[in-house]
Amino acid sequence: MIDIKLIRENPDLVKENMKKKFLDVKVVDKFLKKDEELRKKIYEVEQLKCKRNEISNEIRTLKKEGKSVEVKIKEGKKIPEQIKKIDDEVSWLRGELNVILSKIPNLMAKDVPIGKDDSENKVLRKWGKIEKKDFEVKNHVELLEELELVDFDTSAKVSGNGFYYLKGDLALLNQALISYSIDFMNSKGYCYIEPPLMLHKEVLDAAMDTTGFKETIYGVADEDLHLIGTSEHALLGLHANEAIIEKEMPKKYFSYSMCFRKEIGSHGINEKGLWRTHQFNKVEQFIFCKPEDSGKYYDEMMKNTEEFFQSLNIPYRVVECCSGDLALWKAKSADLEIYRPTIKGYGEVTSLTNCTDFQARGVNTKVVYGNGERKFAHTLNNTVVATSRAIVAIIENYQRKDGKIDIPMVLRKYMNNKKVIGSGE
Repeated sequence: MIDIKLIRENPDLVKENMKKKFLDVKVVDKFLKKDEELRKKIYEVEQLKCKRNEISNEIRTLKKEGKSVEVKIKEGKKIPEQIKKIDDEVSWLRGELNVILSKIPNLMAKDVPIGKDDSENKVLRKWGKIEKKDFEVKNHVELLEELELVDFDTSAKVSGNGFYYLKGDLALLNQALISYSIDFMNSKGYCYIEPPLMLHKEVLDAAMDTTGFKETIYGVADEDLHLIGTSEHALLGLHANEAIIEKEMPKKYFSYSMCFRKEIGSHGINEKGLWRTHQFNKVEQFIFCKPEDSGKYYDEMMKNTEEFFQSLNIPYRVVECCSGDLALWKAKSADLEIYRPTIKGYGEVTSLTNCTDFQARGVNTKVVYGNGERKFAHTLNNTVVATSRAIVAIIENYQRKDGKIDIPMVLRKYMNNKKVIGSGE
């Protein structure tokens, strides 16, 4: 969540930030009005509690003096009911405020380009040579079904659209990507974590905008447990309600997990394929750091992901998200998009985000400096690889004229030195 103190003390700054994101600034005024109501109610409760204490003291004094206390007792009996009534109003107002607060976005970094939506995102750089093939590249679904390496029809019967069976060399390629990415990030000095795959909604509320919660997250019936859409959320909860001393910062983690997303209404979810699915494998980077360091770790995490895809020798471009394409919790974000020969264009495979202190406020994670000062930590996350999309990229870019698929050099040792999918090589 955004700092409430900031909204109170500098509402114009918050409104200007929202204007750049093309959002309705009236929500700030609505928040301030409710916040004032809440503080008045809290003050009323405090005054009533003081009055209750005063009456208790007066009753004790009157008793010592042998005087009648009947009037004071009668007066005192009314106060608990008054307090309860106002406490109920306070609880309701807090709920209202949280709903309003959930619509106020994080402050963007000053260098975020202004734009209405992803069509106005800015291409920062491109890498890799796009190979011109002398044959028509097959769609990954068509080719994989020909090679009998995937089964979408059976998975649709047993689980529904958006799921899949990976078979043989394709399943091994998936595991090779996971194993290689784990080794890759381990070499960068990050700590490997295997997180829980289910979380309480409280953690998810801190991690993301859960306004459309039921359309994005799978829940467990009659329990406050929800399947993760990314391990970023589980890693965020790792230091909930903790104050980390300065010398222990940064905390650099990476994790492997299965991820689950409903993707209701998403384009293409009902089509066969691995590009957009309800279930997928993902290796994620996550950092907790001091506020003054999040800029440099933002660059470091992007460098890690770029090096990973360079090692796979897959052409890509880095695209900076404009103001209108930034989710509420993001202060700055960029996507890495791989080149896909079948569409003669690029598709997103990773997403880097600096959340500044927005998420850390929600889980109460702070940094304690040497002088005793405490500040909310900054959090950053970036995908290393989502294997299903990386597989599509490999199939399209490494596809051969004979219908076989070359295996990227760095992955071969993870596949018993096999060189080609679809043959004995």
